[in-house]
Amino acid sequence: MAYITLRDVQLAFGGPALLDGANFVLERGERVCLIGRNGEGKSTLLKLIEGSLLPDRGEVSIQNGLTVSMLAQDVPMDSGKVADIVADGAGEAATVLKEYHEASDACVLGDMEACDRMGHLQHKLDQLDGWALENKVNTILGKMGLDPHADLADLSGGRKRRVLLARALLTQPDILLLDEPTNHLDVESIEWLEKFLLEQNNLTLLFISHDRSFVDRLATRIVELDRGILRSYEGNYSRYLDLKAQQLEAEEKQNALFEKKLAEEEAWIRQGIKARRTRNEGRVRALKALREESKARRFQQGKVNMGVQDAQRSGKLVFDIENLSVSYDAKPLIQDFSAMVMRGDRIGLVGDNGVGKTTLIKAILGEIPHEGTVKTGTQLDVAYFDQLRNQLDLEKSVMANVSEGSDFVDVNGQRRHIYSYLQDFLFSPERARTPVKALSGGERNRVLLAKLLLKPSNLIVMDEPTNDLDMVTLELLEEMLADYKGTLLLISHDRAFMDNVVTSTWVFDGKGGIEEYVGGYQDYLLQRPNQTVVDQKSDVKKAQSKAEANKAVAPAKKVKLSFKDQRELEQLPAEIENLETEQSELSNKLADGSWFVKDAAAATQASQRLSEIEEQLLEKLERWDALENLTKGL
Repeated sequence: MAYITLRDVQLAFGGPALLDGANFVLERGERVCLIGRNGEGKSTLLKLIEGSLLPDRGEVSIQNGLTVSMLAQDVPMDSGKVADIVADGAGEAATVLKEYHEASDACVLGDMEACDRMGHLQHKLDQLDGWALENKVNTILGKMGLDPHADLADLSGGRKRRVLLARALLTQPDILLLDEPTNHLDVESIEWLEKFLLEQNNLTLLFISHDRSFVDRLATRIVELDRGILRSYEGNYSRYLDLKAQQLEAEEKQNALFEKKLAEEEAWIRQGIKARRTRNEGRVRALKALREESKARRFQQGKVNMGVQDAQRSGKLVFDIENLSVSYDAKPLIQDFSAMVMRGDRIGLVGDNGVGKTTLIKAILGEIPHEGTVKTGTQLDVAYFDQLRNQLDLEKSVMANVSEGSDFVDVNGQRRHIYSYLQDFLFSPERARTPVKALSGGERNRVLLAKLLLKPSNLIVMDEPTNDLDMVTLELLEEMLADYKGTLLLISHDRAFMDNVVTSTWVFDGKGGIEEYVGGYQDYLLQRPNQTVVDQKSDVKKAQSKAEANKAVAPAKKVKLSFKDQRELEQLPAEIENLETEQSELSNKLADGSWFVKDAAAATQASQRLSEIEEQLLEKLERWDALENLTKGL
């Protein structure tokens, strides 16, 4: 049974049509994910169905008697009692109930006018069945684990989205529209949302999301908005990728045949009268039609062309972190965290919003005060992707933000015009002159990537880089990071992105503790303590991964060190300290480059000695760690 039908819908805002004769049917009980590139018009389509926009042409019809609720993409910053905000979803009944409670409070304080008003409001509530509303609100808030008396302004982004979802579901809609519901949510909140939506019987969903794990688990069908046309693909996102590849291959062949035909006809029309013998009016008209079709054709938007600029290799040891602790308002965020980060490590940070992931990154980089020590390796060049996009000046243009006023940029030793470089990130010259404040979230992320990747680096730090990026750009970013030769520290709530990029995961428990696990997010799920058989996947690779992880972390028996090993363990701290002192002195001498002018041979020898110290330090640190673990039975 068709709940929603779009017939030949046309909509444009001055440029190419966002919807160009689009047709679509949403059946009862379906969970359809709407995907497409940034700016294709996905959110616009939801607004058409919701009724806040009207098409230029065509028909958007919803079956009579059905209710539609929409969860918008943006999280409000307003304040207000959670119960009142949720009740607002019931419309007039919510307004009257709120007025009744206000009048009741005033009446208790002796306001006789308020007492008189209560009778009128009571009658209206009887007519609107408003007395049941309060029970409904409390029931749904209990189901979602929300405090009805809490203030919305005090809640995290994930909790705010739960409040909005509760409001959307209060009237028990037949159709729920969700626009990027996982944006700015932590992994735990995303998994809660998945489970909650799957448990809602008879709920029909149409949602937009770039979170591939979320889409894979939830969607029964994928609908792609591509150049104004809606195309349907049965199954989840993995199935869509297979079908899409086949469609693009067929489209490329069709385009090649069209271009060949057009070229042949253009060559024919350019021939002289004698060569053509007789004028063929039908063929001339056919050529005119081909030319018009060629002008009207819309080719698929290009892909972002991103590549990182490698700096000189960093030292093998990137960070040696010992007993790092950070507190905020006397509350411990991070407690006694110790770890080693080696060159080439790709580490993902996972945990609820507010547990200290960004704080840990800033502490490691020396941007905020902390207890404990962080020893930084040599020759580090850091590129930092900030989730708040504070590195962008919203008033300046895209071009000015990326090139900082220059018309040219250096890309891996080649001089390129800024317009040419920005076209790699899908910004036309006109769009490159646009102020950043006028861009969408996805476009701002692409600006930040363009700026970040101009900087040569051997350590990339990324704080939520996937927010607002479309799936194609996400996959290209994955490929780039997988090929990156340097070190990566990544904060992300995108489970598929983490699984495809990182080699180990730091998991925050919310109480100051951080545990390290081998592999990505799915590997962590298999290795975490108290894992039940029901939770474990039957996938062979995951089972093998778990077996290897368990083997790697199996506890060893305590052993008593030999006299020689005990003596070595006692001497190692002093030896490491001596090497670090020598390393610091040589680094300071070589810092300004004047030593190479005065005595090139000695400076070169000192530089070589620095490399030797680095290798010796690494060996001694590893040996120290191994001996201490033996004494602890680890």
